[in-house]
Amino acid sequence: MLGLVNKVATVIHHPHSPFAKSDKKILDDIYTTHVHADDSFDDDSLFIIVESILKRATQTVDKIVQGTQVHVEDIEEQTPKANFSVPLCTLKGISCEMQCKPPGEEIAHETTLAILHKLSKYSWEAKASLTLAAFAMEFGEFWLLAELRESNHLAKSIAVLKRLPVLLKPSQLHKRRQAILELNNLIKATLEVITCIDQFNKLSIYDLKDVPELSVTLDHVPVDVYWAIMTVVACATKITLLTSDEDKEFDLSPYSQKIHFVLNKLKTQLTNCRARIEFIENYKKLKRLFRTPTEIMEIFKGLLFTKDNVQPLVDCSTRQTVSIEILRRKNVLFFISSLDITDDDISILKPVHEFTKKDNQYKIVWIPIVEQWTDELRKKFEILKTKMPWYTVQYSGPIAGIKFIKEEWNFKGKPLLVVMNPQGKVEHSNALHMIRVWGVKAFPFTETIEKELSSDSHGGIHSIVVDGIHPSVPSYIRDNKYIFFYGGKDNEWIQQFTKKATALANDPILKEAKIHIELVCVGKGSKGEDDHGILGRFWTGIESLFLTKVHKHVDPIGQEIQKLVSYKNESGWVLLTKGSTLLVTGHGISVLKVVEDFEKWREHVKEKGFEFCFKAYYGKVIQAGRPCCRLDIPGSTGKVPESMKCPDCHRSMETFISYKCCHIDGPTAHH
Repeated sequence: MLGLVNKVATVIHHPHSPFAKSDKKILDDIYTTHVHADDSFDDDSLFIIVESILKRATQTVDKIVQGTQVHVEDIEEQTPKANFSVPLCTLKGISCEMQCKPPGEEIAHETTLAILHKLSKYSWEAKASLTLAAFAMEFGEFWLLAELRESNHLAKSIAVLKRLPVLLKPSQLHKRRQAILELNNLIKATLEVITCIDQFNKLSIYDLKDVPELSVTLDHVPVDVYWAIMTVVACATKITLLTSDEDKEFDLSPYSQKIHFVLNKLKTQLTNCRARIEFIENYKKLKRLFRTPTEIMEIFKGLLFTKDNVQPLVDCSTRQTVSIEILRRKNVLFFISSLDITDDDISILKPVHEFTKKDNQYKIVWIPIVEQWTDELRKKFEILKTKMPWYTVQYSGPIAGIKFIKEEWNFKGKPLLVVMNPQGKVEHSNALHMIRVWGVKAFPFTETIEKELSSDSHGGIHSIVVDGIHPSVPSYIRDNKYIFFYGGKDNEWIQQFTKKATALANDPILKEAKIHIELVCVGKGSKGEDDHGILGRFWTGIESLFLTKVHKHVDPIGQEIQKLVSYKNESGWVLLTKGSTLLVTGHGISVLKVVEDFEKWREHVKEKGFEFCFKAYYGKVIQAGRPCCRLDIPGSTGKVPESMKCPDCHRSMETFISYKCCHIDGPTAHH
């Protein structure tokens, strides 16, 4: 937008006009005037005085020029520090620079540079305040005399020297009424600009990394100060012309357009910065709340709402609003997600809702994370609400605790289920993974329960492979049969493995030893096409199981699950179990080699058993050579481990960053 203004200015103004210059050129001009800033100057006290003078003086102008039509606003009284010393000589020096200058943009520019040179050791904010203060001394005195001259002889005499009667003569006042009001409004706008700059200076205590909008604005302050000072210079020139006998024209509209552009920009940036800072302050408040046990209600209010804008909840099953008091002294499961959630994400929690609603001690609350609401997103929100039987929140803007949720709970787009007890203590920062693996068996969904379930000999794999992969799997597991679960990206490998593994399963030696082997190809239809529904559920379950173990002590089951996750995008993979017990997880190439070489180890099966022989030969194959192990952990799953050991050789794995898009939405998007 700045560029647009400059382009327009280039057309309208002379090439050497400051209005035709780019911000960069202006910066080049003014930075040569700036030396090290003296931070000891009390800019705040000076600005309190200046603001008081100009607000009262501009009100006086409106009252004199417009009469009874003007609305007089109350002005808040502020007091400068008792020890503040006015730099009077500096102010008089600035005033001299501005007095009796002929009109002209280039003259105003040169005067502005001269003032900046005089103020070279002051901060940019102080330069603006001091220039405005020098102007305020003259402007304030001028209109004070206008008020007092009828009742005070001294004021009347000084007013004559100031040429006040020339301007206030009824005929002249009527003739120049519009020009005086335009000048007055320009002074008000310039005061507002410098007020905004002062506000930004006060906000600079915040880390610029936390408030990036602040960094952009502070970098641009020198240019904004330049325009403020040049506008003050132009206003001083206009007053000289208004009190002169000559009828010279001096159009202030370019200055007005520029200063209002700067003002609107600063107001927008100030609003954005304050909104960001409000989130930062709320983040600090939440961190303090979580350090000391407190009522769950206080946590909930801090997470969702700013200040006093607490809204009721919505019961999605009845569509009625209910007070947030229903959460008091309850265990709360915060279901946190974007609006891009699937029916599967919702259905995984429905059994939990049914299970926990019996004793009324647990409540599920959906907190949708939306950065910027639109009509389309509100419609989507309403549709999703109809699919949920629990509570949700109602609001139209970003939630207060979004920074906390992103940084402390590692929300990156994928759904989270944060479990919190009645005292506001987090019992699990994301129980969704354990619920995907164990369902309501994981109740009450704490990290302690997760640890117990993870240490089970089956490690949770049983729940995943039984859940809808193949109708015969439950009976295979009950009969304690050997099962080859397999799949991959390469249909040719799948056909080869199916053929070789079927021959192995039907081998007379295995039949004679009553070794029963079943084959289950995961996520493939009868014609070899991908069944995205099964694949999505299977890999989501495996990844969830992996994520329940990834930050804990590595156990054998955890290593096998890690291997399986690393094979997800390979040509082929195999999972061998006996009943529900996981035996081997292998890369498709390695396991196919074991199966193809069955003739080399089949004679030992009778004596040593199938499991021992298979594992022993598989060990030889992978020692001879194995593919690189690659582990893809979606960044949206939450906290990613800083380092990872290879599940095959236990060396530290290298870290890479990759990006992926499958050009589809829904539960299969990542599978």
